[in-house]
Amino acid sequence: MKIKFIGGAGTVTGSKTLIESNGLKILIDCGQFQGLKPLRELNWQPLPILPSAIDFVLLTHGHLDHCGWLPRLVNQGFEGKIYCTSPTKDVAKLILLDSAKIQEEEAIKANQEHYSKHEIAEPLYTVKQAEAVFPFFRVVKPKEEILLDAEIAAVFSNAGHIIGACSIELTLENKTLVFSGDIGRDNDILMYPPTKPKKADYIFLESTYGNRLHPNTNAKAELEMYINNTVQKGGTIIIPSFAVERAQTVMYLLWQLKEEGRIPNIPYIIDTPMGINTLDIFVNNRKWHKLPEHHYLGMCKMFSMISDYQETIDTIYDKHPKVVIAASGMITGGRVLSYLERYIGLPETTVIIIGYQAEGTRGRKLLEGAKEIKIYGKYYQVLANILEIEALSAHGDQKDLLNWLSALENKPKKVFLVHGENEALDELRIKITERYHFDCSVPLMGQEFDL
Repeated sequence: MKIKFIGGAGTVTGSKTLIESNGLKILIDCGQFQGLKPLRELNWQPLPILPSAIDFVLLTHGHLDHCGWLPRLVNQGFEGKIYCTSPTKDVAKLILLDSAKIQEEEAIKANQEHYSKHEIAEPLYTVKQAEAVFPFFRVVKPKEEILLDAEIAAVFSNAGHIIGACSIELTLENKTLVFSGDIGRDNDILMYPPTKPKKADYIFLESTYGNRLHPNTNAKAELEMYINNTVQKGGTIIIPSFAVERAQTVMYLLWQLKEEGRIPNIPYIIDTPMGINTLDIFVNNRKWHKLPEHHYLGMCKMFSMISDYQETIDTIYDKHPKVVIAASGMITGGRVLSYLERYIGLPETTVIIIGYQAEGTRGRKLLEGAKEIKIYGKYYQVLANILEIEALSAHGDQKDLLNWLSALENKPKKVFLVHGENEALDELRIKITERYHFDCSVPLMGQEFDL
């Protein structure tokens, strides 16, 4: 059996792990690279294996860095099956369509305004190519064994993180391989705690927050303080948000604050069509989350939900204080860019960062104190107040990741640490070795192992 790391190794994006066994080829996740330009350029490169040779894709969840390369895979000849949970299928459809639409729009804009270095800017994939992925989806239920062939079985188990997210246990050649996917927090506001693996010969563990502990702070109280302080200055609050799970979590907290009379009666706006559509996924998959129906209905009534872009323009030019939740979460694209074009240069504005910001993204640059950011080929001075609420992260921290390993009844032969930046990977490796005495490896991009 061969394992090849063709994405998500030494970085938190582009997750792809290839398994070859008994003539079958299985890809765990098929993510898009984001952030630094050298990483983004990898999206245009061919895989080290022909897509037509891949038999199965197993998706841990529907975030772009785990499913966003599927349209390229299908367009280049993949004809197998894509297994995932029902919410993951719905989330992946939304995210792929949104991603394709943004790429098409940005290519048109780059060609019109001539800020691309290419003679003709092209999208990574089109809406039509994204839609071509959908017939390949096959829905699986958690804890049910799926036979990929007579000797290879897969079991999906809840991983928290976002709705539908799972870890995957793969049994083949008398070995058990466990792929963590992205692990949620043990005390998440909306998601249930991740299921811990009981047995594994080889573990592939994400390391996004492998070197960090989430602060023991009150996210709701922080939101209250930041909103009230900004409104007193007559400013607008912009919350760049991942459309799935994070946007709904922030909506829920803001609704609670409003019900308790702790934040003012100003417009509360969610301007992410995908985030709005994700609300339907929450309604249709109640077993996957902790949000009570009457709370859900209450928070939806509180928010103005914007889908039409003309409404976005009208909201941007409304000078009154307001709270706007808009995608994308790492400020790599989406409607949040239109808000920041107008508001990032106003000192009374507050931008609240609420999720992981990958290296090279605008969100990371703002957190690191950038004095200007580039949007659609133009530079904008950063005068807005940039704040972070770490307690709203949907990723488990170092403590959660270590805890996820605590129920193992056997000692795995090796733990591969993936989906993390170098410092996080190395520190988590040291912690796991110290606590559990497991053999830990940090694979490089493109590296192959025989198991």
